[in-house]
Amino acid sequence: MAGAATPSTRRVLAASLIGTSIEFYDFYVYTTAAALVFGALFFPQTSPAAQQLAAFATIGVAFVARPLGSIFFGHFGDRIGRKSTLVASLLTMGISTMLVAILPTYVQAGWIAALFLCVLRFGQGFGLGGEWGGAALLAVENAPPGKRARFGMFPQLGAPVGFIAANGLFLILGAVLTPAQFHDWGWRIPFALSALLVIVGLWIRLRLAETPEFAAALAKAPPPAVPLGELVSRHLGPLVAGTVGAIACFALYYVSTAFMLSYGTKTLGYSMKAFLGVQLGAILFMAAGIYVSAWLADRHYDERRVLMAGCVGTIFAGLLMAPMMTSGSLFEVFLFLALSLALMGFVYGPLGGWLPSLFPARVRYTGVSMAFNVAGVLGGGLTPLVAQKLVTAGGLLWVGLYCGGAALISLVALALVGRARSA
Repeated sequence: MAGAATPSTRRVLAASLIGTSIEFYDFYVYTTAAALVFGALFFPQTSPAAQQLAAFATIGVAFVARPLGSIFFGHFGDRIGRKSTLVASLLTMGISTMLVAILPTYVQAGWIAALFLCVLRFGQGFGLGGEWGGAALLAVENAPPGKRARFGMFPQLGAPVGFIAANGLFLILGAVLTPAQFHDWGWRIPFALSALLVIVGLWIRLRLAETPEFAAALAKAPPPAVPLGELVSRHLGPLVAGTVGAIACFALYYVSTAFMLSYGTKTLGYSMKAFLGVQLGAILFMAAGIYVSAWLADRHYDERRVLMAGCVGTIFAGLLMAPMMTSGSLFEVFLFLALSLALMGFVYGPLGGWLPSLFPARVRYTGVSMAFNVAGVLGGGLTPLVAQKLVTAGGLLWVGLYCGGAALISLVALALVGRARSA
């Protein structure tokens, strides 16, 4: 596929993949640190469960910021272009991540430390709110006929690449540092290294040209004065359908990563090194799921049908969560995480091609970004917090039912949007 592309197309795909990999690395570095150490570092010495709940609550701050970022960056992405907007979103995300590395802890600064942590998490979410939509359009709006889903998978692959980079680095730090060293200062290293990654991302993105579809839309008519207003007034149905259809991937992902890392190390008793190793192996199945789902969408089905199949699989996987995760076997834990993350590929990979197809080019940046990021709020923003409360109150079965319920909601939305189009 990409091997037959021109040099300019390969540059576009590389920019789409590398840019989202950096953004997701930044996002996952925070999520991993929140699951491992932020509760004890940035919140009062109450119970460990209360500290963990507070740490997971800060993850949700970014999901509040993401829709705001999608409106802000979507406005400029639809008015002045994809390239400049993507550069700005990368800078916003990168600077917020780097500053976490120098934050004081609760012992050093009291509640101000927690406040600053939330402010920087807000900055991360604000930047990511404009990142994914622009990266997806960068790929899809350069796609030749018949390859929309496979081009659209490149920003999706940034999620497992960023996860591997973030958690792989934490795994290395856990191996070479003592627990005390990691707790005192080692956790800051992944945040500081974000500076180097941002420089690489900027160098790649500043060399890009504007997408052909955006240029054609500008030649046909001037850009909308207020893209969000035009989107809501003329394309509200696709916006709602795209939002609800994307909920499943966020719920499944944050349960399989952030919540499971905390649950596996603090409740099941596995070491950080062992559980991170299992997750790193399982995330490869997510990358495989993204590729296979995109290939199926282009060659045999469409993106919507593949997404629906992923939702059905997620419902059944939710029922397997409790027996496999609590089996006492790390291998069974790996099998469950591999299954759930492979299904994550199916409910996530085709979004890069499906969501842009719902909107015209003149409001596509705003539409895609809003749908994706509002779905993130509904499906992922509070998921680690809710999962922690569910497992405390009723056990892991309820967390599995929660994931299955999110998948059912997305399945209904995907079915209805197909019926509406065919009517």
